[in-house]
Parts: sequence; C-alpha cells; structure tokens
Amino acid sequence: MTAMKFICILILTLATGIAFGQDKQELEAERLANARLKGEHPLVALAKSKPSSLRPELVGVHPRVYMTQTEIDALKIKATTQKELWQTALSRVRALTVEPPKPPAEERRVQNEVGLGIAEAAFVYKITGDKKYLDAAKKYMDAAVTYDVWGYSYNKPNVDLAAGHLLYGMGWAYDLLYHDLTPAERDKYRGKLIKQARLLYEFFKPKSGKSYAYSQNHTFIPITGLAVTAYALMGETDEAKDWAATSRAIYDRVLATYTEDGYFYESMEYWIFSTPWLVHYMDVHLRSTGEDLYATTPGFKLAHKYVAHSTLPGGEFNFDYGDIYAGPITRARKGNDYERERINGKFRTNYNILYNLANRYGNAEAQGVADWLRSKGQVNAEEVWTFIWYNPTIKAVPIESQAQWHYFPDHEVVFWRSDWGDNATAVSFKAGPPEGHSATKKIKYFPDWRLSSGHAHPDAGSFIVWSNGRYLTGDSGYAGVPLTEHHNTVTFGGKGQADEGKGHDAFAGMSYELMNKILIRDLIIGSKGFSLAAELAPAYKDEVGVEKFVRKFAFSSAGEIKIEDTIKTKREQVITSYLHSDTSIVERGSMFEFEPGNPSLLVEVGQSDLFKSVIEPNVLTAPGRPGSVDKGEREERGVRLAISTRGPVKAAKFVVNMKINP
Repeated sequence: MTAMKFICILILTLATGIAFGQDKQELEAERLANARLKGEHPLVALAKSKPSSLRPELVGVHPRVYMTQTEIDALKIKATTQKELWQTALSRVRALTVEPPKPPAEERRVQNEVGLGIAEAAFVYKITGDKKYLDAAKKYMDAAVTYDVWGYSYNKPNVDLAAGHLLYGMGWAYDLLYHDLTPAERDKYRGKLIKQARLLYEFFKPKSGKSYAYSQNHTFIPITGLAVTAYALMGETDEAKDWAATSRAIYDRVLATYTEDGYFYESMEYWIFSTPWLVHYMDVHLRSTGEDLYATTPGFKLAHKYVAHSTLPGGEFNFDYGDIYAGPITRARKGNDYERERINGKFRTNYNILYNLANRYGNAEAQGVADWLRSKGQVNAEEVWTFIWYNPTIKAVPIESQAQWHYFPDHEVVFWRSDWGDNATAVSFKAGPPEGHSATKKIKYFPDWRLSSGHAHPDAGSFIVWSNGRYLTGDSGYAGVPLTEHHNTVTFGGKGQADEGKGHDAFAGMSYELMNKILIRDLIIGSKGFSLAAELAPAYKDEVGVEKFVRKFAFSSAGEIKIEDTIKTKREQVITSYLHSDTSIVERGSMFEFEPGNPSLLVEVGQSDLFKSVIEPNVLTAPGRPGSVDKGEREERGVRLAISTRGPVKAAKFVVNMKINP
C-alpha cells in the first residue's frame, strides 16, 4: 500500500467514524445502533455540563498529572519506609533492560509495553533523580515518535488500544519531565502528542447518529489516554479542552454502564487488562478537576469480591468464564498466553488495583485480597502504582476471615470454596444475561450505547469444578467463535445459545429483554454447599424451539454434585448435554472418570439406556489477530463427554450425578 493510498483510507475512516479492520458483525451492530439516534448527540450536552477544566492551582504548573512536586517529595520519603514495594518497582523498569521495538512495531501489544515503559521510567527518575532513568524514558519516547501508526495499520490505526497506552505513558511523562526536557525535546514530544490525540479525538468525538460501545475496553482504554494527554497539555494547545471535555462525557456513560455487582463480564483476563484504565482515568480526572467519580460508581466497591472469588485456589489460575487465555493449554503451563501473562514465572494480574480501591473506599477487605494475591507471588504490569497506591494505615481483613462464597445477583454467578487454602475445593455456576440484568434498562436509557459483548460467552447454565490443585471440569478459554458446546451446558439439534457461530460476538442482534429472563432462582448457599435452579430457555433464540429448560444444580461440601435438566421443545430434535475435561475422560463401566488421578471426578449418567454418551475432542476456533478475531486457527483444547438423546425428542430429563474422588 502506498503512503498516499494509506492516508486516503485513513481520512475516509475518520470521516465515517468507522475504522477498517472491524469485522462485518461489528460494523453491522454499529450501523443498527447509529440508526436509532437522531438530532444532537447526548454527549455534547454532557461535555458542556461536566467539569473538565484544571483546578486553578494547577494551571501553568508541572508536574500536575496524577501528582504535583509536593506529592512527589512525599513519595520520596515513602520510598524509605516501603522499601520492598519500592525495590520491586525499581526492578521492573522495562526501559532499562528491554530495547523499544523498531518501527513499525506492529507485533501484538508491543506498543502497549512502550507506553507503560515510558511512564514508569519517568516516574522513577522523578523519585531517584538518577539520569539513567531519564535517558531510558526519553529513549522510549523517541521510539514512540518514530511509530507512524500508533497501533496496527490493518486494524483501527491510531484510535485503539496502543494509542491509549502511548498517550497515557507519553502524556504523563511529558508532564513529569517537563522541566527536565530541552525546549526542542518538549516541542518534539508535544507535537507527536497533539498529532495522535487529534486523530483519536476526531474518531471518538460525538456526532449526530454515533453510538459507542461504552462498556467495552476498546472504548475506554483509548479515551483514558486522551484524557491524560489533555490534562498534561492544557494551556499549551487549545484543543486539550475539547479532548478533556469529550473524555469526561464518554466516561459518564462508561461508568454508568459499568458492572453494578462487581462481576466483570468480559472475563478475569480482561479485568486484568482493562480495569487499570478505568482507575487511571478516575485518578487523573480527580487530580485535575477535583471531581470524585469513585463515589458514584458502586461496582468498584465490590471489585475485590470478583477478583477473590474468580481466583482459583493456589492463586495461579482463574475460573475461566468468557474470553480468558487458552483453557487446558494454559492450565498445562504451555502456550503463548501462559508465557505472555507471566513475568519471571509469576502471574501478572494487576491485583494492585485493589490497593487503590482499598485506599479510595477505606475498604479493609480489598486490602486483604490484594495482600493475599501478593503473597501468592502475583505481580503487576505497573509496579510503580503498587508503591504509589498502597496505604499501610488500612488494616487488612485477612483473606481467611472473608466469606468463602459469593453470589453476584446482577450477572447471576455463584462461587463457593471449602476454604482459602491452596488445596481447597472450589465450584462455580453461571446463568445470566451477558452484561447483567441492569443493562436491560440502561440500553433504553442510553440509546447511544452499543453493546459489544463478544468477550462474553453463550454459556448460561455452565459450571466449573476445581479441587486439590486440579481443574476437574469446566470451560475452554478464549475462543474466536464462542459456541455453547465449549461449555458444560446444552445444545438442541446442534444449535446453542444466543446467535452463536456467526462471529466473535454471539450476542449481536439478540433481544436483551429476552436474555434478561435467564436467571438463577431458589439459591441456598452456606458452609455445606449450595443448590439452585436456573431458567435457561431464554438463552436460546426462538427458532431453536426451546419451550422449557430448567437446570437444577446442587453441590455438597462432601464433593457430591447433582444436575437435573428438565427440557421441553417445540419440535423433535436431538438434545446434547456437554461435560468438559482438560486432559482425559475414561469410561469405567457405568461411570466416567474425568482427570484420572488424585483427585478425579466420577460422573454417572442417570437412565443411561435413554442416552448415547461419546467421548470426543473439544475443538474450537482460536482467536485470530486484531480485527479478525473470528478467523483464527482450529485448535484442540481438552476432551468432552457429549450426552445425547438416542434420537429426536420433544422432551427429556437429564440426571447426572458427580462425585469428587479424592
């Protein structure tokens, strides 16, 4: 592609508000959402009414983004009292040990690392005064200047995740190092920041008929970067005022559509990747304007519940609902996902966000969860923030004193564990609409909100069992094309839930009013286990013909599980219930043994003469490259037991008894 042709395409892209590289499914969802909007965009009024100007005492002052020089001086003292956290931060300054990638630097996420590396090197220099950190920060900043495209030239160039990371890192570093840069260096870095911020702003600014995927990380990560650069450059370019105002308007919706019960619908992997940007925005906005957005966002007060209960015993893996790593491959400690998310063998989880939230809310439980994950050897993408956020005056509630079970009522997910030890048994059950019940009303209230729920899976009624360090049955990990058959739930005539099979977003075009009827009822939970009933028929499109699908699930602390599925359909069809295993399922007489060893899971199918049970490979479409997520390679992930009616039927009752065999 010639440079002129690329420029022409990019101009067309920005003019239409659509970035090339988006798949057809995403473009169609955007088109339909945009068609519902008429007149002046509601974000225009928000941008005018919400605070986005610098506090008077910060005008003309550097540094001011996240902290002033007075606060930096206080952190210098903190470095002498919190030596372990500070030494960890010093050991993780990537700009000292890793050369920045040369342009065009379009390998997956490499520019993201440059953005984070700029920020941490600049901050450490301000604390230590050691010139090697200043030189390292400038080396990374110079590399960022050489990247003509921030991100991928083939997918959302200059307006996506890498642009957000680089605007954040370079914008904050420009502010921190303002008085340490020569006039020529300031001009160079400021010029690049203005160019990139302008491109991103033009893409995201409100226009009549434009919709936004507010609850999706591809919206709020770049907007956070835009806001950081806006507050860093305010007073040096008039455009910064518009960048800040638009960021605040968009974040009004981002936070309004954020989880209300603390559960993060995209998966724990995406909580790790996404949540830092939400708190980075709220922190920079609070510092710059004085407006506290933490006070109006209840889901953050419960985030520690999600992190704690989504973490499997031992702290090395998570319950893998939604798009999270590669399932059995990752749990075997193999594959790119495992290596990418480990630093020197330690799981990078960004648990330090909980130190931030503990400090903001005075939340001793959040402090305890963070302490627990730290004790398990987990690490963070930005260890400088661990040092900054940690408040030693908050006396943690130890994890052992916190509840061993939790129910997330908005997203309908139950977690239970026998204790907080490494060898505990942990069980979870999931049955709710992809973005929670509360989204039903919000969709109507915010017509400019376009749901983009592709990282959630069509998995209502699925469950996961872990015991004594082993994953006994559960999910399959990140899929380019998520299907119901990848989970411990049911298909009808080979068809699963939502509108699966057409792309990465199984929920595109689905009626949320219908999906809102997926729910858990009759939940009883306590030290002896839990039981529930789940209404699952609304998870399937009407054309699938499911009249009734109620799954009763009971787990006892003795390790016994009973599943009863009562099903009626409008027409005769073969009904199949799936159960998954990471490595092996062995038929042993009338029973099946999942993960033979110590422990294992024994499975018995009731009235087995009515069903045909087949052990088969679990094969899925792995995620492809950005912009073509649904075009990945076919990949085998574990095995599964397919329990099917022996022929087409209009009614069936599946009864499956399981026992954890120690």
